[in-house]
Parts: sequence; C-alpha cells; structure tokens
Amino acid sequence: MKSILALLAIFTTLAAPLQAEQAPVTVFAAASLRGALDNIGAGYDLPVVISYGGSGTMARQVAAGAQADLVILASSTWMTWLQNQSLPDLSDAQIVAQNTLVVIAPVGAPALEDPADLLARLSGGRLAMGQRDAVPAGTYARQWLETAGIWSTLMPHLAETDNVRAALALVARAQAALGVVYASDAAAEPAVEVIYTVPEDHHDPILYPAASLSPAGGALLAFILAPEAQAVLRDHGFAPLQQ
Repeated sequence: MKSILALLAIFTTLAAPLQAEQAPVTVFAAASLRGALDNIGAGYDLPVVISYGGSGTMARQVAAGAQADLVILASSTWMTWLQNQSLPDLSDAQIVAQNTLVVIAPVGAPALEDPADLLARLSGGRLAMGQRDAVPAGTYARQWLETAGIWSTLMPHLAETDNVRAALALVARAQAALGVVYASDAAAEPAVEVIYTVPEDHHDPILYPAASLSPAGGALLAFILAPEAQAVLRDHGFAPLQQ
C-alpha cells in the first residue's frame, strides 16, 4: 500500500507541471473574428478558449474582472476605454487586423450603385447593422450613413443587433433586406453577397487592437502577429495589416 501511495505521489508531482503547461489561454474577442481566430487558435501550441461578442460587451466584461489572457476588439475607442480602467496587467495595445465595411444582400441581388438608393432597395424591409453606440460595426455604419447624408432617412428602417455577426445572420436568413457588416463577415457566409463597398474615408479606420493581461496572452498575441497567422486573417477576408 505504501508503495502504491508513493507511486501516486510521484505521478502527481510529475503531472502537475504538465497540467500547468496545458492550461488554456483565454481570449475575449470581437464577434467578427470568429472563424479566423478559431483557425489561428487551433494551430497554437496550447489550448485556446475564445469568448466572442460585441467589442463594448467584451471590454466591459474584462473591466469588471472577467478572467482573460488576451482581449481583441474591433474598435480603438473601446480599447482606449478599457485601458483607462486602470487594469494593472493590461499591456499596450497592438493592431492585429484591419477590415472593410460593406453592404450585403441575399445572393443574386444586383449591385448598389449609389447609397442614396438604399431606402428604395429596402422595399419596406430592414437594414441590419450593429448597435450604433456599442458595436463598432454599427458605429462605422452610422459614420458612413451620416457622411452620405442618409442617416436620418434610414434610422426608422434599422434592425440593430448586439454584434455584427447577428446582423449578418439576419440577412442570411432573409429576416432583413440588407445589412452593413465587415468584408470578413460577408466572406464567411455563402448565403449573402457584397453589393457595395464603403469608401474607407467615409468612416474611422477599422482596426483591431489587442492587449494581453498575462504572459500567456502576450505569447499568443505574438503568434497572431506572425506571418502565418496574418495569412489566415487575410484568407478570411481581413485587409492586409499595414505596417
């Protein structure tokens, strides 16, 4: 019996470092990174657990004490807000991805030549987009529509969602006539197609800042910035990262 207990003690001692090495890296990320970040995480040396949501939601959860090693948002504004919360372990932010804003419709829809035609193209339906004050894609969409001079006209026809992937789903399921999402979202959904690409100078730059809260998060962040992971992001429709 003593020999068995001794063996168990040895096994436990040897297994503890292995279990510690295999502890998952926890990431809080903007919903638009789903798919691309899943693939990147699958190629990492350690298990990666990712929680997705609107950037505002993710930032508030981390500020409230949610345990995360790495946070990646779709908004520099929300990252600045998070860094102003005086979290002692939060690193400086680094940009890991860029994106483009597009208008989508169900497959087969004709191209949108002029944003002024958006209301007519809705034909009584809704324009799906993220919540204007909490979801970065919604904020960028509002900036564009204001620049185009059609925000007040379209406001009564909006279907605002908790995150950009929810707006994508509304169009894919034909529950909204059109949607404003990222190019990477459109690339992930075969039931929709891009009918208009929003000029980049009609809204703030769409950047994805990331900040670590632990050494494990910092190591994963370095992995995401490496050429192999950046190629995965491009394959999923994200714009090339400008150095």
